[in-house]
Amino acid sequence: MEGLVIRTTGSWYRVASSDGCIECRLRGSYRLRGSKQTNPVVVGDRVSYELQSDGTGLITDIADRTNYIVRQSIKLSKQTHVLAANIDMLCIVASMGSPRTSTGFIDRLLVTAEAYRIPACLLLNKSDLCAADTAHRQLQQEVIRRYRQVGYPVHEVSALTGQGIETVRQSVRGKTVLFSGHSGVGKSALLNALSPGLGLRVGAISDWNRKGMHTTTFTEMHPIGGLDAYLIDTPGIKEFGLVDFRVEELSHFFPEMRRHLHQCHFADCTHRHEPSCAVRAAVDRGEVSVERYQSYLNMVDSLFDTTRAALR
Repeated sequence: MEGLVIRTTGSWYRVASSDGCIECRLRGSYRLRGSKQTNPVVVGDRVSYELQSDGTGLITDIADRTNYIVRQSIKLSKQTHVLAANIDMLCIVASMGSPRTSTGFIDRLLVTAEAYRIPACLLLNKSDLCAADTAHRQLQQEVIRRYRQVGYPVHEVSALTGQGIETVRQSVRGKTVLFSGHSGVGKSALLNALSPGLGLRVGAISDWNRKGMHTTTFTEMHPIGGLDAYLIDTPGIKEFGLVDFRVEELSHFFPEMRRHLHQCHFADCTHRHEPSCAVRAAVDRGEVSVERYQSYLNMVDSLFDTTRAALR
């Protein structure tokens, strides 16, 4: 039998098929195939399974994925963690207020989406708070300008007031969409606003550190009948480590840099110190933002650090 994985909780996977939903486990031998992933089966996977006498299922095979979003495992540095597979769009949910989302975090997610050819957009939630906070508003407008200049759709939204919700609702119509971001930025609240009736649990911001507290503890896909869409809610992510990137190819996943790469004097230019670098010249002209270029340099440094650590 075949089905779609719509929820993962530890070693159990909820699979939806034409016969309904069934709780499944993964056949033990499948784990021995040399995978470095902490989670061999993820939401969005198409799987084959066999019914067991106790009414559960046993996953026997996983279909090839068209794409996926993957990050370095936080606890196991030599392993990877896949957020979801077979995605039509990534929605990065961010907040410029409390908690504030790092633009470096946004850039790492965008780079990964570019690498797997997944269209991405940025949802700036809690935008209703901007009116009462000038610094918040100025920062948000700068972020909007920066990412729209690159070509990414950016939407100011508020799960509380409904601002921008209809625009987002139309953008996800007919698609499988992954919502990802830090804890506390309002992913679950936003999904509730997009589809009233979901009833996802939402939480507050920690009083002592103004950071988000986890309310979503597992990844789950929610079918939205009125939109013919599948929306994937994920636990909040604190850090997003890049996986399987090489320094010499990283700039290809920055669209604004990609336009200038063929003009660099050296084919293997890292855009850090080489002479006649077209990317650095574009930064000087304002065609590549200083902030995005600094994000690029930070990623290059982290990739060099990862390479050195692997050689020890």
